[in-house]
Amino acid sequence: MLTKRIIPCLDIDQGRVVKGVNFINIKDAGDPAELAKFYDEEGADELVFLDITATHEGRETIVEVVKKVSSQVFIPLTVGGGIRNVLDMKQMLEAGADKVSINSSAVADPLIINKCSNEFGSQCVVSAIDVKRNEDEWIVYTHGGRKETNLNALDWVQEIEERGAGEILLTSMDKDGSNIGYDNELLQKVNDLVNIPVIASGGAGNLRHLYEAFNTGKSDAVLAASIFHFGKFSIKEAKEYLISKNISIRL
Repeated sequence: MLTKRIIPCLDIDQGRVVKGVNFINIKDAGDPAELAKFYDEEGADELVFLDITATHEGRETIVEVVKKVSSQVFIPLTVGGGIRNVLDMKQMLEAGADKVSINSSAVADPLIINKCSNEFGSQCVVSAIDVKRNEDEWIVYTHGGRKETNLNALDWVQEIEERGAGEILLTSMDKDGSNIGYDNELLQKVNDLVNIPVIASGGAGNLRHLYEAFNTGKSDAVLAASIFHFGKFSIKEAKEYLISKNISIRL
């Protein structure tokens, strides 16, 4: 059995780590390079770095910040935000990323998933999906959650797997920053449909929420921000708790 992963998320805006609620009400959470180094030393399994306004503002991910962050960590680093094509992905990998997350550009042109996977290998391609529930279905949003699409999330996850994505970063916009737990119903449905790893994102408020995302949601990894950024729990505490619940995880 593959071990589960805990992944702190660094949402970046104007070169600073920030945190919001339901993708709005943003507040500062610190320097990205300093936080990256801290989480590496804390025992995080991976890090995700998302430039949350790059696509909305029509600019590239901040390459220099990526370089600074990657120089501080020795664990896998995923970078996303504003990635529009194969050249953008190449630039991020050369700046020190191990994987690159694509979202809005893939919805606009799904062939980018095929192209990036063929060029760099599926293990480098993380397909991020921002999802909001609409009655009995989940709809995909782009541009940092600002634009609604006509894509059904359950259809989209199957397509991106077929196109060569190596991993899915699935964020519930309804739960994001709420601290009330992940959307485990959505996670379970997605995990039943695809064979690639799924990272749960949006809603972690306590350690039990992490456990539920693994146990009920069937996730391969959990992404969290607030509970770690503001010192509510340490990575070590989270891992010890999960081990006590018989979740296979690396200490």
